[in-house]
Amino acid sequence: MLAQKQQSEEAIVSHFNNETEHDGVKDDEKLPENGSLFSVKNLLWHGGSVWDAWFSCSSNQVAQVLLTLPYSFSQLGLASGIALQIFYGLIGSWTAYLISVLYIEYRTRKEKENVNFKNHVIQWFEVLDGLLGPYWKAIGLAFNCTFLLFGSVIQLIACASNIYYINDRLDKRTWTYIFGACCATTVFVPSFHNYRIWSFLGLGMTTYTAWYLTIAAFLHGQDKGVMHTAPTKLVLYFTGATNILYTFGGHAVTVEIMHSMWKPQKFKYIYLLATLYVFTLTLPSASAMYWAFGDNLLSHANAFAVLPKTRWRDAAVILMLIHQFITFGFACTPLYFVWEKVIGMHDTKSICLRALARLPVVIPIWFFAIIFPFFGPINSAVGALLVTFTVYIIPSVAHMLVYRKASARKNAAEKPPFFMPSWTAMYCLNMFIVVWVLVVGFGFGGWASLTNFVRQVDTFGLFAKCYQCKPPTPLPKH
Repeated sequence: MLAQKQQSEEAIVSHFNNETEHDGVKDDEKLPENGSLFSVKNLLWHGGSVWDAWFSCSSNQVAQVLLTLPYSFSQLGLASGIALQIFYGLIGSWTAYLISVLYIEYRTRKEKENVNFKNHVIQWFEVLDGLLGPYWKAIGLAFNCTFLLFGSVIQLIACASNIYYINDRLDKRTWTYIFGACCATTVFVPSFHNYRIWSFLGLGMTTYTAWYLTIAAFLHGQDKGVMHTAPTKLVLYFTGATNILYTFGGHAVTVEIMHSMWKPQKFKYIYLLATLYVFTLTLPSASAMYWAFGDNLLSHANAFAVLPKTRWRDAAVILMLIHQFITFGFACTPLYFVWEKVIGMHDTKSICLRALARLPVVIPIWFFAIIFPFFGPINSAVGALLVTFTVYIIPSVAHMLVYRKASARKNAAEKPPFFMPSWTAMYCLNMFIVVWVLVVGFGFGGWASLTNFVRQVDTFGLFAKCYQCKPPTPLPKH
């Protein structure tokens, strides 16, 4: 059995390594020789290693949501906040594993049919189409694109919300206009293969911000008369829970990250390792902030709002702004690919032409960020209505359907992992995830998140000029 598994893995590796061009990048560019490994071009631009994938997953998984987790803890309470982070982090890692298995299955079948992916990036909806048919393609395309659209909107809102804490002389809506133009420059990054340096820097920036929040909270100490009354209301509890569900839902770009790897079959456990690192950032920072500020966080969706203005905080704000720009590119790049395929520009090699063709994708993102500038509540709403299906339910159901027949299980490119005793155990876990997320995430979470979101609209209105803003700082007198 072990020999058969090893032979199967070797066949998969052989299939992938025989590809002459992948993600628009030739093999001689992907695997440098003759000491060119440390050339500037390869060091900064061409990333397809396991480490590149780990940095991409870690960097993409926790960006602006780091700043909303203290807000979620104030809704959930400390015990529930920690427990739900661990729970959703682990089941999120499992569904990311399922997506990687389905990608390898699809890729292996297509290799046997001599399909060439030259200048073509495989995406999740294409995997569903190849394995389950056009109806699943439509479902995957609808949920993934909508999730990525609003994921990009959230990053844009977060940029405006963060910069406001450095310069409040411009309102958040004006900052949204400015950063919308800045984020539009991501159209020039061809694919995830070219995010090597950005992923590395992005994770470093998030690490600084997380530990700044932790240390600043302890140095500040507890507010006078601080109270920790959560959980108090079901609406708030399930809103916070859904925001945590959203935190570990960066799977919408999993297939694109895998496709950018030199050996995508090595991706299987990368998302889990990324999640374990993210725990070292999210758990201490959210816990420390909630300990220090307690119920005060209920009216501050952005953690920066309750911390005093210092050079350390300003540094964290600037670093998060840069990281959110990177994460905007992560969320938008799959949308760029879809749009390129629709208009027939996906195989165009000119970066400038592709950039020009991608610009229309940024416009609706910019528009929605101006309509719904609700930092925090929109995370929960997106989590309940979109992440539940895109990240948890669809991969679990798709895996069960692809391997429902004995012949499919026998010829599977990937067998159950070592910690799963059988296919039956995998089916039981998948079914548990589907039922849990459907009832708790989509059902209760959807009700709570939409209730909270509507309340924000009623309070601040659409096109809110400055959501949760203080009176502007007066200009200095001369």
